[in-house]
Amino acid sequence: MEALGTLAVVKTRRLGYDGKGQRIIQQATDVQAAWNTLQGQPLILESFVPFDREVSLLSVRGRDGETAFYPLVENYHYRGILRRSNAPAPATSPELQAQAEAYGKRVLEALDYVGVLAIEFFQQDGRLLANEMAPRVHNSGHWTIEGAETSQFENHLRAVLGLPLGSTAPRGHAVMLNLIGTIPESTAVLEAGNTHLHLYAKEPRPGRKLGHITLRGDDADTVRSQADALEQLL
Repeated sequence: MEALGTLAVVKTRRLGYDGKGQRIIQQATDVQAAWNTLQGQPLILESFVPFDREVSLLSVRGRDGETAFYPLVENYHYRGILRRSNAPAPATSPELQAQAEAYGKRVLEALDYVGVLAIEFFQQDGRLLANEMAPRVHNSGHWTIEGAETSQFENHLRAVLGLPLGSTAPRGHAVMLNLIGTIPESTAVLEAGNTHLHLYAKEPRPGRKLGHITLRGDDADTVRSQADALEQLL
């Protein structure tokens, strides 16, 4: 804390999904409470990043070393839980995509990794700062079921089984909305148009991901407007 200063984040090195295992330290008096909660496991202390937005990169690497990357996705969180992903991320330059893929490729090769791997980045003034890494298919990639030529799930299996990787090209534009805590009436969701409803057969409880909705179409503005309206329903 003396080196980084106050306004920092302490978090567990593993199993920190959905905001679990994280504490923001805003002043020196917060240190002891964070330590009491998280001690006894490997921790990371990071300076707080005033980022412009969060984006994630879904990467996949086959047993033969073949790699492929999905387009960057823009993510929105509330209380540490992913609520919405826009794919591909709007206002993304080829240079930013190339930067993300270069980082992803270095990680895949350094770990001799096989399968799908997700890296979450903070975007800040045109640069990407790694925030978290998930060695698996990832919530921010669920849009690929309807929104990409090959879903992240299929490509994960292709990679593990030693089969050729499928195309990661998007099929137009997509928005993924998580269903958290409660499940809406299915008819109201499906009447919205261009919607695909996925339920996980989980018992509802506060903060629990119970399913997701994907909206897909050829026009980005139309899809995002439909998603905005559906968010109001949710």
